[in-house]
Amino acid sequence: MSASAAEADLSEDEREGLELIRETGGIHQSDFWKELDISSRKGSRIAETLASQGLIEREETVYDGHNTYHLEPAARDLEFGLLMAGDMLSPFIGEEEVNHNSDAFSQWLMNLAYEEY
Repeated sequence: MSASAAEADLSEDEREGLELIRETGGIHQSDFWKELDISSRKGSRIAETLASQGLIEREETVYDGHNTYHLEPAARDLEFGLLMAGDMLSPFIGEEEVNHNSDAFSQWLMNLAYEEY
């Protein structure tokens, strides 16, 4: 099941929890349920559901001297085709400095402009 299909089936609380995890970039489960203003039991169930659907990563950790989990957003399905123009990969992949006047960029841009859909 894709991430977007899994997200469509989430309850209101699960969507809110997923949004919190994505906004924070990661949160300890002991803080997660407090931020959502729900019980720890409900927070644990939400985290388990999100992890089982592959929407978050849930890793055991110790926080403030207590065993808990750290919840992080999972990598989303990425569309690498957006980096392509014909059979050319974007010349900016792996480049630290971008030269908009480079021949490679011009050629890639021309391929993108004349690509047939």
